Amino acid sequence: MKNSILFCLICLAAATGCKRVTTTPRPTIPLVTSIAKDTSGLSRIAAGSRSIGPEGSIAIIGEPSDVIELARLFLITDKADNVDGHYQRDSLPDFAGENFDAILDAHASPYSSFLVDDKASLDSLREAAVVGAMFAWDSCCFRSAHDIKARLRKEQAKILIFTSSAQAEYGLFDVDTLLQLTGGSSRILSPAKECLKNAVRSGASNICVWTSEAVKNANAWQGAFKDIGGKDKNITVLSPDEAVDVRNQLRSILRQYLATSLTMDALIIDNFTADLVPIYSELSIIRLGGTEEDARMEKMLSPSMIILEPANTIIDATFSLLRQEDLFSHRISLPMIKYYETETSAEGVPVLVEISESYVKKAYVQDIN
Repeated sequence: MKNSILFCLICLAAATGCKRVTTTPRPTIPLVTSIAKDTSGLSRIAAGSRSIGPEGSIAIIGEPSDVIELARLFLITDKADNVDGHYQRDSLPDFAGENFDAILDAHASPYSSFLVDDKASLDSLREAAVVGAMFAWDSCCFRSAHDIKARLRKEQAKILIFTSSAQAEYGLFDVDTLLQLTGGSSRILSPAKECLKNAVRSGASNICVWTSEAVKNANAWQGAFKDIGGKDKNITVLSPDEAVDVRNQLRSILRQYLATSLTMDALIIDNFTADLVPIYSELSIIRLGGTEEDARMEKMLSPSMIILEPANTIIDATFSLLRQEDLFSHRISLPMIKYYETETSAEGVPVLVEISESYVKKAYVQDIN
């Protein structure tokens, strides 16, 4: 089995000592070509992703609060009948028998620090996605960041979920390129892309995305929109003005959207912990058109407007993928989570460390609503 410290050192060398290499119409980052050319076993890890079958885990990769929130929702979701898949609750978790690897990317968080007008910073975000994928496909990890070698076994992931909407544009292309260069094959899901696909499938022509200022300025959603083929549709990416509550944030988004003179057919909320109850409540008030502003907003909102958020969208997409490709593990057990954290080694590079649920509660629970 590979020495993961060697992997990290190669990552560091690739990030600092190589030029970009164009292997496709879009140039990938040096880390990708360094892994693809490596003969010590790194390329075999990426290539081996093609042979990970139903027994593999489902890896959730990203900033800690998003990963923890999504992993917990996977455990309790019961929307479908587990026998035939139709949407009717059967009092059995939809992901019964599945193991989830929650990879908390503490090493690279917060991702917003990379979302500046600087190519090197965006490349670092792309590197974080590639490193996360390699950790997910690998079969070992560390007990602590101070270990010399990876000594713990872990499951290899059959599905990778990247929670970051920014990495939908800055990272997933590089993971895909790595798979192409090594002959690997892996199922990769992005909540941002799944939300956009659902909006387009619904017939929406004008899509509004409610996100943070940093993600908006990075043009990540616009890039992801091009990837799914939304050429004949309109996407408007907005961030709310500062407000004390979600109702006022919603009104800030709608006021900004009024300036486009477009009908809003779909609203995507880029937030894993968004509370939709007050949002729907405020929209109901706006639909009444009781004030002049509400009347203008009501006219702007399509009667069939849909609201999408990443958590339930990616849960539905994962369930569909497992059924379509017959990837359910069929283990007779409740769904389980194993937690991992990317930590910084003495050399200053990321290593994957297995952590306990009690540590997660102590270190991160305050980050979750």
